Amino acid sequence: MQITFIDTEESWKQMLPMSYTRAVGEVRVGILKVYEKWCKRLDSNEAFFRTQDYLSELFPAPTNKSLTILGNILPNEGLAKQIKTLSENQCITHEGRLIAGYYDANEAFEIGGREQIAESNLNQVLHPWDIFRFNGEEIRKDFELLTQGQKSQPLDDPHTKTYGNQIFLDEGAKVKAAILNAENGPIYIGKDAEVQEGALIRGPFALCDHSVVNMGSKIKGDTTIGPYSKVGGEVSNSVIFGFSNKGHEGFLGNSVLGEWCNLGADTNNSNLKNNYANVKMWDFASGRFKDTGLQFCGLIMGDHSKSGINTMFNTGTTVGVSSNIFGDGFPRAIVPSFAWGGASGFTTYQTQKAFETAELVMARRNKELTEADKAMLSHIFEMTAENRVWEKK
Repeated sequence: MQITFIDTEESWKQMLPMSYTRAVGEVRVGILKVYEKWCKRLDSNEAFFRTQDYLSELFPAPTNKSLTILGNILPNEGLAKQIKTLSENQCITHEGRLIAGYYDANEAFEIGGREQIAESNLNQVLHPWDIFRFNGEEIRKDFELLTQGQKSQPLDDPHTKTYGNQIFLDEGAKVKAAILNAENGPIYIGKDAEVQEGALIRGPFALCDHSVVNMGSKIKGDTTIGPYSKVGGEVSNSVIFGFSNKGHEGFLGNSVLGEWCNLGADTNNSNLKNNYANVKMWDFASGRFKDTGLQFCGLIMGDHSKSGINTMFNTGTTVGVSSNIFGDGFPRAIVPSFAWGGASGFTTYQTQKAFETAELVMARRNKELTEADKAMLSHIFEMTAENRVWEKK
C-alpha cells in the first residue's frame, strides 16, 4: 500500500517553525515519526508527501492515486482498522474536517464520495506544543507497536537498578550503573544507544538509535531523545527530534528541539510562569501570540539553531531555523530564523556562514549538507526576511 501524507496550508503554517524544514508527517512524537506510525499500522513501506513546493525535493511527492492521510493525525488502532476498510469512493472526516481518503497525486484534498465519521478521541498535532503534550501517550502506543513479539536484550549490569517490567533494550544498547523506573510508563532504549553511569530515568521515556544519556543525567517522564543525539543535565517532558545535543547541565522542560540543534552548557528554559497563568506562544498562522491552554510550556526550537553557554529562555519562547542565541538576559519570546544575537539585539546570520557551520556539524554525524538542503534553507531565509525587523532600520 502506498500512503501519501498531505499538509494543508493551515496545518503546515500551524506547525511552524518545525515544518519549515519538513513535512508535518515527518514530525517525531513518541518514539516514531507520524508517518512511521501509520506505515507500521497499515503494513506499508512506501510513504509520499504532499507539502510545500520548496520541500518536494527532500520529501518525495506521489505520482499515482494513493491512500492520503492528513499529516498531523496521530493513528490509533480503531482509526487504522477503519482506514483499512475504506474503498476508493469513501473518505473519513473528524468534526467536519477531512482526514483520509484515496486521491490522485494532484487532486484537491476535499470531502467527496461516501463519508465516514472517525471516532471522537482522535489526537492531532495542530501546534508544536502538541508534540510534547501527546508525547507520553505516544511513547506508550509506539512501545507496544515496536516491541510486540520482540525480545529485549538482557539488562545484566549488576549496578543498574530497575523498577517496573516495561523496559526494552534493542540490539547493541548499553546501560551501566543507572536507575530505570518504568512503573509509570515504558522505557525504550534503541539500537546501539547508551545510558551512562549515574543516569536517573523515569518512564515513559524513549532513547532512539545511537543516542547517549550522559553521566549523572536526570530524565523525567514523557521524554523522547531522537537518534544520534546526546543529552545531559535535567530534561522533562521534552522531544528532541534527532542529531541534536544538550550535552551539559541545565534544564529543558516541556520543550521541542528540531534536528542539528545544540544547547550550550548550562542553557536553561523556564516552563512555568511566576503567576501560574496559561502560557502564550507565537502562532505563525495568525501572526500573533496564542494561548496554548497549558500551564507548563517551554521552548520550541527549529532545525540548525543553537544556544551559547548560560543562555536563558523565558517561558513560551519560539526560535526559528538556523539561529544562534547567546549573551546575558532573556532573548525575546519569538526569535526569527537566521537571527544572530540575544537580549542585547540581533543581526542577520547570512546563509553562507550558516551553511559553513551546518556542514561542519553534519560531518560529525557522517552526514552531508546537500544542494537540496541548501536550496531549502535559502528559501526559508528569503521567506522569513520580513520577520527580521532589524534589517529595516
